[in-house]
Amino acid sequence: MFTVADVEVDATADTAAAARDRALAEGQKAALGRLFDRVVLATDRNKLPEFNAGAIAELVRDFEVTREKRSSVRYLAVLRVRFKADGIRAMLRSHDIGFAETRSRPVLVLPVFEVAGAFSLWGEPNPWRDAWLALPPSDGLVPLVRPAGGIRNAVLIGAEQAVRGADDRLAAIARHYAAADVLVAVAGFRMGAVGEEGQAAQQFLQVTLSRMGTALTEQTHLESFALRPGESRENAIGRAVSVIASQIQEDWKRDNRLRFGVGKELTVIVPLTSLADWLAIKRRLAGVALIQRSDLVYLSRKLARLRINYIGDEEQLTLALVQNDIILERGPVSWILRRTRKGGLAEPGQVKVGGEETGGGRTNAPRPPSGGAP
Repeated sequence: MFTVADVEVDATADTAAAARDRALAEGQKAALGRLFDRVVLATDRNKLPEFNAGAIAELVRDFEVTREKRSSVRYLAVLRVRFKADGIRAMLRSHDIGFAETRSRPVLVLPVFEVAGAFSLWGEPNPWRDAWLALPPSDGLVPLVRPAGGIRNAVLIGAEQAVRGADDRLAAIARHYAAADVLVAVAGFRMGAVGEEGQAAQQFLQVTLSRMGTALTEQTHLESFALRPGESRENAIGRAVSVIASQIQEDWKRDNRLRFGVGKELTVIVPLTSLADWLAIKRRLAGVALIQRSDLVYLSRKLARLRINYIGDEEQLTLALVQNDIILERGPVSWILRRTRKGGLAEPGQVKVGGEETGGGRTNAPRPPSGGAP
């Protein structure tokens, strides 16, 4: 979470040593900016202070240098910078800047293009899919998977099946790409109403976004992008993809922003089948940013009882656990944590649950109690 990779540096100075020092300082500053872009909402970035080289160095834990090239006056390299997690958190909190640390599991994007009522997903031409494939890679909290096409994908799901939200087909292609959610993005050009005094109708790109999977509820949004004067359809499509991809990151950060003023406690039962099962649960819980600490109260061969202290609200905790392949559900007596299958796609607003002791079948994603151990 606090590591920024592939930071390219290129600096020139009077000497090779001075060029290297300048490049490393500039690279660490660029890496810090990318880290802030990753975890801080765009609306809060104006609260960030200015950092000099010394202040940035205090936040850096270590860094790696690869692909070095140098001359007597120039230095080029690629950096991988690891920041101090506690230092970054303390700095952001001291400036009252909200931030998120929960990384989403991959989201698979299915770009469906509509022309005259006909839908295209894998066929050509599909400028909408081309624009998604051309989107530069992001190191944000939401990894976006964009399939290029091919026979295998076409067998798994077709355009009409994606548009109507065929659960079995969406689940199949989600498993193929080890994605937790699927975002079906349907785009097509429309003509607006005729303007005043005989002005031509304005053309716009209409986009319907339906996200299905581990989210607590199915999310569907409608977006419109009017063509700017002189703008081509291709450029309008590229602009729409860039805006939507950025908004996906911002929405995730807003929904998962850590709220340190709200602390709660929850006691849970963890059914166990082996020691490896217990170790896997411990490892996954350690990856949940909202959990401040988890204390073992009781351990046997069949179950463990944990007391969990977490920050944020109930929906945030449930969603954060799902991203780490853990389901929180209400059992007959107490709350239960269990591992879930990796790479599967649950029904919109639902999670898969099995086992007699919780009733089996499927159940709505539960909300933990508002406070206090049951």
